[in-house]
Amino acid sequence: MLQFDGWKRMLIWAVCLFGLVMAAPNGFYTRVENHNDAVQAIENGEDTASQQELKAQWPDYLPSNLVNLGLDLRGGAHLLAEVEVQQVYEARMDATWVEIRQLLRPERAVIGGIRQQPSPADEVRVKIGNPENMTQALQLVRTLARPVQSLSGVGANDIDISANGDTITVSLSDAEKTATDERTMQQSLEIVRRRIDEVGTREPTIQRQGRDRILIQVPGIGSAAELKAIIGTTARLTFNPVVRIASDASAEPGVGNIIVPSIDGTGQFYILEKAPVVSGEDLVDAQPSFDQNGGPAVSFRFNTSGARIFGDYTAENIGSPFAIVLDNEVVSAPNIRDHIPGGSGIISGNFTLEESTNLAVLLRAGALPAELTFLEELTIGPELGQDSIDAGKVATMVAFIAVLVFMALSYGLFGIFANIALIINVGLIFGLLSMIGATLTLPGIAGIVLTVGMAVDANVLVFERIREELKNAKGPARAIELGYEKALSAIIDANITTFITAVILFAMGSGPVRGFAITLGLGILTSVFTAIYVTRLLVVMWFERKRPKTIEV
Repeated sequence: MLQFDGWKRMLIWAVCLFGLVMAAPNGFYTRVENHNDAVQAIENGEDTASQQELKAQWPDYLPSNLVNLGLDLRGGAHLLAEVEVQQVYEARMDATWVEIRQLLRPERAVIGGIRQQPSPADEVRVKIGNPENMTQALQLVRTLARPVQSLSGVGANDIDISANGDTITVSLSDAEKTATDERTMQQSLEIVRRRIDEVGTREPTIQRQGRDRILIQVPGIGSAAELKAIIGTTARLTFNPVVRIASDASAEPGVGNIIVPSIDGTGQFYILEKAPVVSGEDLVDAQPSFDQNGGPAVSFRFNTSGARIFGDYTAENIGSPFAIVLDNEVVSAPNIRDHIPGGSGIISGNFTLEESTNLAVLLRAGALPAELTFLEELTIGPELGQDSIDAGKVATMVAFIAVLVFMALSYGLFGIFANIALIINVGLIFGLLSMIGATLTLPGIAGIVLTVGMAVDANVLVFERIREELKNAKGPARAIELGYEKALSAIIDANITTFITAVILFAMGSGPVRGFAITLGLGILTSVFTAIYVTRLLVVMWFERKRPKTIEV
């Protein structure tokens, strides 16, 4: 006999209701197509600009997550930027020249005068007055070599040192160039992402292309020029003295002080002196390293002026904490253990290796490490997106209506049950897209259209199996029961293979391919659920009420 436990019925309807409620806000919101309008909305106290939507007629107490529209639907800006990594080499060599000069200056009586010579961006050439004492000079300069801070450069030094006549040549090693390129790209990606997220755009695509290029696509922004202006803004990094620690944001900081929250979200606040000791503009580098006990730490280095100021401050404030503040949040607040001359130091604490690496990235995120040269600049207007949306709506409705009519004509009342489940299925797809914050693209719409056609496959298998059982003189109840039992394995097998394909497309693809894979994969999950549970529950409820002696499928 057909049976459905009461708790199962309640669970099925609860899932359907939850999915439809999650999908419903998309029909009650109006989207802001212009980024400036969204920012103005924030200034007027309306919804967050990060959502890029304005509320129309949807209750505040209900879920309000929306399906994000991709660049091809909403319009927006597209940039392809090239990172000028040579500038990082040049800045590194400039700092190295300062170190060489400070190292060799006390030995002038032996090696003679010291003068920098013209050199490429990744080299520094130093001419000494007494080339006969070149050996002593080389021994001193070689003390500047440090191990490369990367897995690929284990065992290699960061600089190569050689001599020719009266000239010492110091250049970045190949291993250090590779590590520098990786750090520079990682830092550039982090800074660009932080700056774009900071102004409230939604679902940007920011990814590395090739060795030194970054692809940036931001839906809903007004123009490529506006996006370039956002990327060009400077994040604020400062090193401030700590006055005391506060338990909440309402504490009175006092004259000349500010209260700043911790970046780790623990609810801890720091009262700091408003005037920083030194700012991120003076920071040359920050890299993950290890402290004297072998624990993960972060080493940092300032330029000449920053090093002098920082050295004087640490000498006068041993034992006192100082805060590293990034974008008005305290990243770390270590104690000064002793005088830190030379503009370099180590931030130690209870870090994991991953945390020290992330902290180093955050410390470097105060300014772009190198100039970005924009190779491509495209502004995609919302008209193109609206055309795509309209075409997608037409395609979806045509496919939807055609399937509904076909199922109703082919299977009668059972076809109507399948159509009800199909409507719920589409609602569940949009509910899942809204819940996970997925981005809907034009290929994603194609995935939904394909799902509409595939969604009834499971019902067709069940209904055809029921027909066969009825031909074998089975009663209505037994025919329905056997139809679902015998069709189940075929339904599972067919959808698992398609779902595996969707997973591979998502894992291996990018951009539009991923958009298609997301909607296809979610559509498979919802289709199986509605076919096996929703349609069957509708049939059972009808059968229990009518108790027909015969049925037609």
